[in-house]
Amino acid sequence: MKLLTLGLAVPLFVAAAPAAGAQEAPKAPEALQVGADAPDFALPGATRYGVLRNPIHLSDFKGKTVVLAFFYKARTKG
Repeated sequence: MKLLTLGLAVPLFVAAAPAAGAQEAPKAPEALQVGADAPDFALPGATRYGVLRNPIHLSDFKGKTVVLAFFYKARTKG
């Protein structure tokens, strides 16, 4: 039991200690201007047969019109 307590205390102490030479928190990215190109990103794709093995990248559709549709609780048990 003492070994378990020590094992849990060490990670908590390390996480609570400030890092030497800590850097500032990263700044939020700037908002895109109207008409600017969207940055490339990847999302898991899905069809009616299930989730695709490889993610879909926005750059896969360069030069085409892309419509993103989000469905609340789609493909979930909720």
